[in-house]
Amino acid sequence: MRVLLINPRFRLPIDTRTSPHLGLAYLGAVSEERGDEVVVFDADVEEQPLSEFVQEYRPHLVGITANTPQVKQAWRHAKEIKDVWDVPIVIGGPHPSVVSEDLDYESLTQGPIDIVARGEGEETWIEISEKVEDFLKHHPTFSTKELMDPAKGVWDEVLGITYKTSDGELHRNPDRPAINDLDSLPWPAYHLFKMERYTNLQPATDAVDGAKSFSILTSRGCPYRCTFCSQSIMPVKWRSRTPENVIAEWEHLVRNMGAQEIGVLDDSANIRKKRLHQIADLLIERELNHVPWIFVNGIRANLVDRELMAKLKRAGLKRTAFGVETGNPEILKTIDKRIDLDTIREAFKITKEAGIETIAFMIIGLPGDTRETMQDTINFAIELDPLIANFSMMTPYPGTAVWEQVKRHGRLLIQDWEDYVFFEQKARFEMGDLTAELMEEMYRRAYRQFYLRPGPIWRRVKQKDFWVNLPRNLRIAARTFLPKKEKTGLRKQMEAQALS
Repeated sequence: MRVLLINPRFRLPIDTRTSPHLGLAYLGAVSEERGDEVVVFDADVEEQPLSEFVQEYRPHLVGITANTPQVKQAWRHAKEIKDVWDVPIVIGGPHPSVVSEDLDYESLTQGPIDIVARGEGEETWIEISEKVEDFLKHHPTFSTKELMDPAKGVWDEVLGITYKTSDGELHRNPDRPAINDLDSLPWPAYHLFKMERYTNLQPATDAVDGAKSFSILTSRGCPYRCTFCSQSIMPVKWRSRTPENVIAEWEHLVRNMGAQEIGVLDDSANIRKKRLHQIADLLIERELNHVPWIFVNGIRANLVDRELMAKLKRAGLKRTAFGVETGNPEILKTIDKRIDLDTIREAFKITKEAGIETIAFMIIGLPGDTRETMQDTINFAIELDPLIANFSMMTPYPGTAVWEQVKRHGRLLIQDWEDYVFFEQKARFEMGDLTAELMEEMYRRAYRQFYLRPGPIWRRVKQKDFWVNLPRNLRIAARTFLPKKEKTGLRKQMEAQALS
């Protein structure tokens, strides 16, 4: 069976990393394991129009991933496909998985989508594929309308899907349990991607050949439920791969794929410190520690100790992020972070002493923030003095606790899902005395006060990678430190590109 997996166009109006989509890499791997012919169409790096490609490839099944700012582009892609080829289309990813806001139904009604796969996708995708393949065997004159005929009941028992039958009715089946045995999954199918067209993990900081930069996932889920985090809509249960399974893939990336850097994409990699010790020991033992690696999404500061960080450094860890979020102790309590400022201070101190570079993720404009508490956040970032302070304005993603807070007590400024990406450096909500103007002012102040100090400037200019990436760094600096003019024609331009 011919399978097409699509990552919708997601080009930002800023310099950012473009990496192979790990979720599609996993879906491609399970499809190939099933015996399917698989093609990935990443609209961010493809030059051929999607409709033209579909007419040539003539897939039997299409899967499209979508986060919130991608979802409308996913619907456009679905229309492009349906206009030229009759094929069942499945959408998955974080956005259509938010059933609390009926966003699964939204995709079925707003785009020519047939099925929504909610949550973790691999087992659901396998079952969908099996259903389609079986239907094809018994229906030589295939049509999606027949496949979705409610009288045939093809989809009645498939867990984890929401679907639209050919009579227009919407159906939401029970959730599928989270995958317990992550070792049972095949490794991501990076060979399906045009690797030479991607950047490295952190292009504003490092100069690495994008074709030699790979991501790895060693665990899934997060037991913490921070109020602002879109992870809160995914399974609570934290599950991990065995150290041996992780190292086998790691060795494959280094020995066979020529990896020059590896990014660990776990949301909470250090939930079990003993497991991280074991992974570090194996990296050292197998002599894989010459390839630098990064905790891209960060680790929990309250689960850091000297012994662990020293060993991770010996195992090749170059840089890690920490979700600091705020420098105000009262605001920290309200976001359910379950940590205090002194613990964060100690984590940064230990990590720096181990010789590991640090990133601090900070949020400007959390519910309850004032000019004074946001200044606390800026001051705390300066005190911690990480290599990189990544300030972002609070974005209330659907399904999160902050989304509910803003809906009840504030005002969303987002009129369109694409506003999540198109209005960079623009506030997404107002609540009480926390106005858009104040958030935007403090956001710009955060970057200026942190980076326009002698220390950060000197650190950056001493790095070889800074000079290799100089044009990119100058563009980022200009967009960050100078007032940004709204690009009013950008969405129309993107819509036109989708149809070109």
